Amino acid sequence: MIDPSITLQTAIRAALLDHPAVNALVHPDHVRAGTTRPDKTPCIILANPQTIHLGRTSGDGYLTRVFIDLHIWAIKDGADMARQIGGAVALALWDSPLPIADVTEYTRPSFRYMRDPDPELAYSHGVGTVEAAVRWQA
Repeated sequence: MIDPSITLQTAIRAALLDHPAVNALVHPDHVRAGTTRPDKTPCIILANPQTIHLGRTSGDGYLTRVFIDLHIWAIKDGADMARQIGGAVALALWDSPLPIADVTEYTRPSFRYMRDPDPELAYSHGVGTVEAAVRWQA
């Protein structure tokens, strides 16, 4: 593993796709990584990874703190739908999506929600952030 943010992002997506409450609200094809502009709604877009390299671990490994943003976009039912999706995401990611052997610390996602200022578009947008200190080998 060269970039632990890719590993965490992949595990987050798999956990979301595996959770029935998320699947009931968001089509699996609408859970993706990439730019934060929605092409289909409702959707969850994993974006803006940030890594902070903390140091070495025993066994010649590395420890990196990784932050991944989850952008939730919805039109139907406005802000309520974005918050419902955020609640399902929180449950899906209640526990670390990575094996315990790979994670030193895991923080459950926190969310903030905002409305689109253009009433014609009527998007509601939520951003959740997942944080984990990940042990990895080069």
